[in-house]
Amino acid sequence: MRDIVHLQCADCKRKNYSTTKNKKTTTGKLEFKKFCRFCGHHTAHREAK
Repeated sequence: MRDIVHLQCADCKRKNYSTTKNKKTTTGKLEFKKFCRFCGHHTAHREAK
């Protein structure tokens, strides 16, 4: 069972991306380094509520 999660920029706190994750195999929060169009550079994006 996969759930939709939103990724939030660590700098400006805006939700820029959405993805899915398997809650059984991935129990921790996801974190990717992605481009934030509001900040203008690559930042860490973490899973938001």
